[in-house]
Amino acid sequence: MNVLLGDEDTEEIKNLSAAEQKIKIMEIIKKIDTNADKLLNAEELTAWIQHVYRKYALDDAKERFSEFDTDKDGVVSWEEYNTVSHGQLISFDDPASPDDPEKESLRYLHLKERRRFDFADADGTSGLNVTEFLAFIHPSEVDRMADFTIEDVLAEYDRDKDGFVSLSEFIGDIRGDEDTPSRWEVEETVRFKVLYDQDKDGKLNREEQLRWVAPNSYGSAREEVRLNS
Repeated sequence: MNVLLGDEDTEEIKNLSAAEQKIKIMEIIKKIDTNADKLLNAEELTAWIQHVYRKYALDDAKERFSEFDTDKDGVVSWEEYNTVSHGQLISFDDPASPDDPEKESLRYLHLKERRRFDFADADGTSGLNVTEFLAFIHPSEVDRMADFTIEDVLAEYDRDKDGFVSLSEFIGDIRGDEDTPSRWEVEETVRFKVLYDQDKDGKLNREEQLRWVAPNSYGSAREEVRLNS
């Protein structure tokens, strides 16, 4: 129920009488049934789930914004975000890599986070407004962040640097000495072939990569439909 209605509507329905619940659910079904044929097909359910995902992301961004906007000036600066998130102002501007592997890993994640922050800053002013903050903390929910999301995916998975993600890159080198694929590997192979590789060429192009990595993407929403049908 939650995946179709969202937490807020689900809680509201729980507090209604049986008759009121029926009316409320029918109202929501009418919104989902975009072609008004009184049937809910997979495409309509997928689109609605994407809508629910986006609404959740926006509500979450608005709620968290006030926590990070410590000086209450209507924008979240990098310094504010950094201090609230890490408990201190961390700086890894020195291009020299630390000798400590753990620190180097932390530096990599920190710089990656800073790049996402700068990419989300659409107007180029100092700090993020609520809309930009949404793009920063939920990049896959905002269309203009697609380039950053894809760049992030390719940097981690595209080992041969051809701009695509193959099945072997998607799954990764996890089998070791075992000849028989694990249950997880089998399930991920099915997801790759059925949900993401729409043109069946054995690799994920840009559009297919977005279906995979974006929580509000077609692939993720379609998977929710399959699991709840």
